[in-house]
Amino acid sequence: MSDFRLKLFYSVAKNLSFTRAAKELFVSQPAITKHINELERQYSVRLFDRTGGKIMLTDAGRLMLEHCSRILDEYNRMEYDMNLLNERSSGHISIGASTTIAQYILPQILAEFTERFPQIKVSLTNGNSREIENALVNHDIDLGMVEGITHSAGLQYEPFLEDELVAIVKPAGNEALPEEISPQELCRLPLVIREQGSGTLEVIENELERHGIKPQELNIRIRLGSTEAIKAFLRHSRSVGIVSVFSVREELARGVFRVIDITGLSFSRHFCFVASAGKDSPLTEKFKDFTRRSIITSGYRV
Repeated sequence: MSDFRLKLFYSVAKNLSFTRAAKELFVSQPAITKHINELERQYSVRLFDRTGGKIMLTDAGRLMLEHCSRILDEYNRMEYDMNLLNERSSGHISIGASTTIAQYILPQILAEFTERFPQIKVSLTNGNSREIENALVNHDIDLGMVEGITHSAGLQYEPFLEDELVAIVKPAGNEALPEEISPQELCRLPLVIREQGSGTLEVIENELERHGIKPQELNIRIRLGSTEAIKAFLRHSRSVGIVSVFSVREELARGVFRVIDITGLSFSRHFCFVASAGKDSPLTEKFKDFTRRSIITSGYRV
């Protein structure tokens, strides 16, 4: 089967229209019909049901679409990787990342990036989201990676990965705490949370306020400056912490912590690239593109 025929089928299947596929691929509609008919003869199946001027995928068509999606995705990755071999970029990128991203998302990406582009020098600083945004405004870094979108003046935000905050406790000593609690019950529990200016704290406060709970109603045991500090504290306390799910994947798998669901609350957010408006350089665009592709390969939600 040729690549072109594969692309034809994919376009028709996604658009459920021969006409739209013809416009998308700049070929005639009869040519598309001819290729689809040849595919159906090749595999002795009907790929589309055509009734009343509309088309729908058959079971065979849906199966072919699954394979087609994977094959075309691999073609795209191959083309990207082969093109990288001909690139000889050099220079320096100064990146600032908020704590969660710097500790749990970036290490693998940076290792792969510096292996692929040894002639590009990368420096990384980390701080909370507000500090990273200030570093951009002061031109101390080229690119920021922060938790959430605060819409600071003069900065542009671009989501690249979905994150979820989860409430966790250590199992020992918390046997009486149910698997699910109400927002009001959360207010009565001792909480360990991040410091002011943290993107994590901003998401928590915004979601609670959306449900009529003010930050001062929380029973805050202590504020700590990093997720690792929160995790270490929780190992010796019966308090509740709220952290990124990326930061506790290993501990949850080992049973060091367990998750407490909070009814009706959704502490979701996006990790975002942030840069001064109109100031992206070819090197920062290259790093952003590499990061997106690494995330897709890792199977994370974008």
